[in-house]
Amino acid sequence: MRINPEEIRLAEHCLAQALAQGASAARISLSKSVTDSFALLDGELDKVTRCTDRSIFMHLYVDGRYGTYSTDRLEKEELDSFVRQTVAATRLLAPDPLRSLPDPSRCAKDAVTGLESGLYDPEYETLEPQNRLELAMASQPRVDAPQGCRIASIESEYSDNIDDNLILDSNGLRARHTETSFSVCCEVTLEDSQGRKYSGYWWEASAFLGKLRELLPDCLPTAVERAAAQVGQGKARGGRRTMVVDRTVSSRLVAPLFSALYGMAVQQKSSFLEGCLGEKVFSEGLTIMDLPRERGMNGARLFDTEGVATLNRPVIEKGRVGMYFLDNYSAGKLGTEPTIEGPSVPVLMPYAGEGCNIPGNEINLPRILKECRNGILVTGFNGGNCNGTTGDFSYGVEGFTFSRGKIRRPVHGLVVTGNMKDLWSSLLMAGSDARKCSRWQIPTLAFGDVSFSS
Repeated sequence: MRINPEEIRLAEHCLAQALAQGASAARISLSKSVTDSFALLDGELDKVTRCTDRSIFMHLYVDGRYGTYSTDRLEKEELDSFVRQTVAATRLLAPDPLRSLPDPSRCAKDAVTGLESGLYDPEYETLEPQNRLELAMASQPRVDAPQGCRIASIESEYSDNIDDNLILDSNGLRARHTETSFSVCCEVTLEDSQGRKYSGYWWEASAFLGKLRELLPDCLPTAVERAAAQVGQGKARGGRRTMVVDRTVSSRLVAPLFSALYGMAVQQKSSFLEGCLGEKVFSEGLTIMDLPRERGMNGARLFDTEGVATLNRPVIEKGRVGMYFLDNYSAGKLGTEPTIEGPSVPVLMPYAGEGCNIPGNEINLPRILKECRNGILVTGFNGGNCNGTTGDFSYGVEGFTFSRGKIRRPVHGLVVTGNMKDLWSSLLMAGSDARKCSRWQIPTLAFGDVSFSS
């Protein structure tokens, strides 16, 4: 299923043809992926899907102009015609002098086989449809309905994927990345005695099938538990409260920070972090590292889509903005040095605020609730948005009230509002409990004095 030698020769041929047709520089990306999924409904096979993709993506630099093109027709004769036409089409575009390939000194030189990041499981190649069906069936073990409820429906899906990517450019870049992934997702709907329905879900994922097999049996019971916890859901009063955000949804509050750090948002003055590079903007407890070179971690990669080598580095360190995400083009627009196109494996580091006496590796939800004592635990976001220019946000949320460090009752219909700078300046705690199956390693978070309305 990986890219084969003939496909590599076709990519090399495309690059040579682009230069022969008059391109001053070119980058060729060859990608190949296969995804299989088996979905069950109430214990019966409901849907089988196989998606395959094989394509070449071309970046052409011709007479000071730049164009991007893609094709899935990987036959030599058709590629010759395709390259000829795309070079000609690029000559019709407006000049863009800031477009160029990255400096070769910045590009990856250690991504030779595609296996260096440690995310490829050779067991993938041994899987047959029957194996996949067995894994899907194992995702729906027998479970009992919670007292006072019946199980209305159970849905689950097992899927696996292989993704192989090769980048070549006219400056001599040659970099490859290969990874496999295996995942299962379960969703259950419960109905109580009054006919009210409650839905809960859980998922697990790994680059390695053996690890997924270990996690798979607990997926459905966890989904049932999460659905049952919502029974009796009611309204909660508004006001200013401590907010704890569960690790399953906490990335929702980190995403606006990353969006504001992208070079094009900064250059177009649509970022609330414009002009903040090197400044302390947030709580000293906020440190986010990008760790793309941690072998075996989900999301690890040795290069970005331009072929630029990744680095382990701080994005935000003790509340201070450490970098913008600048690809070659956005850096040119800003007249500064490029960094990397975006985060690969962002890891929000553990933090216990002043007065908390908790070891850094034991900061989990129960400990955070105990320290915070009273407030709202958010376990779901229901719509809303964040204004990327101002940082103002408004999100519908649901979850639980808690008091004296204990979860009390499920609530819904709340809206949390504020500004991202203020919110992250009020960070009280950050856990050490991020889910390992996620590419974004964002743990349970706690914030003080957050505005809720009902």
